[in-house]
Amino acid sequence: MATITAKMVGELRAKTGAGMMDCKKALSEANGDMEQAIDLLRKKGLSAAAKKSGRVAAEGMIAAVGNGTSGALVEVNSETDFVAKNEAFQGFVNGVADVILNQSPADLDALKDLDSAASGRSVGDELTHQIATIGENMNIRRFTRLEAKPGVTASYVHGGGKIGVLVQIDSDKADSPLLAETARLLAMHVAAAGPQYLSRNDVPADIVEREKEIMRVKALESGKPENIVEKIIEGQINKFFGETCLLEQVYVIDTDRKVSKVIEDLAKELGGQATLVAYSRYQLGEGIEKKADDFAAEVAAMTK
Repeated sequence: MATITAKMVGELRAKTGAGMMDCKKALSEANGDMEQAIDLLRKKGLSAAAKKSGRVAAEGMIAAVGNGTSGALVEVNSETDFVAKNEAFQGFVNGVADVILNQSPADLDALKDLDSAASGRSVGDELTHQIATIGENMNIRRFTRLEAKPGVTASYVHGGGKIGVLVQIDSDKADSPLLAETARLLAMHVAAAGPQYLSRNDVPADIVEREKEIMRVKALESGKPENIVEKIIEGQINKFFGETCLLEQVYVIDTDRKVSKVIEDLAKELGGQATLVAYSRYQLGEGIEKKADDFAAEVAAMTK
């Protein structure tokens, strides 16, 4: 039986991030073989990750990175806000964002197969490692990558990763500081205003018709004459577009202009072309159904 020294345990812990006692036990089982001990911990990590996979992960962090012309936005969920404040978790999320920016994966499965430069493992294996090390279920939920050719992308993250935004403006004046600054301010606008669509052309026809029908019923029930109901609907549907479509929203930084006018004025100031092409806005945990805690049931289950 090989002698397991504190130095060996420390080295294994540095390589894997596992706990001290787990490292010592793995080295003992592997008779001091470092690589075999790493494999043992990874296998145990896979088992631990599987046990945690059923837990709801609705907290976590949104990260954004960019290089001027390209940008990446990613949401990684955890079970608790406490873990979201963990430096190792934050480093993992930022590392995933870098992989998305630099390697342009097609989807989540492709992303998990890519190498994570910081750890030497694949993104998927590093996720499993983080689950085993930190002790909570985690999930890379979604990502967006935008690239302007030519033009700029800009990002904004609010509330320590609670809201993340990515904006793309295509322009033949890509080197202009004004273009970059306008994109940055628009990202802040998107964070605050929460548009659901870029333009009215992007709103699905069934949603428009549903809104019109609701407006029609309300107008008739309020006693409005049928001959003016359509005019009322026209005004209200324009208001709907103004609230939900980015280009038609009132610009929160200059309420005298709509976002479309901001882009129009930008093109004039640049002396060239400028088009707001795309945006992405993530709000942490949106759409995830959180399980209600039942403390009594949990205690009862533990006593069985």
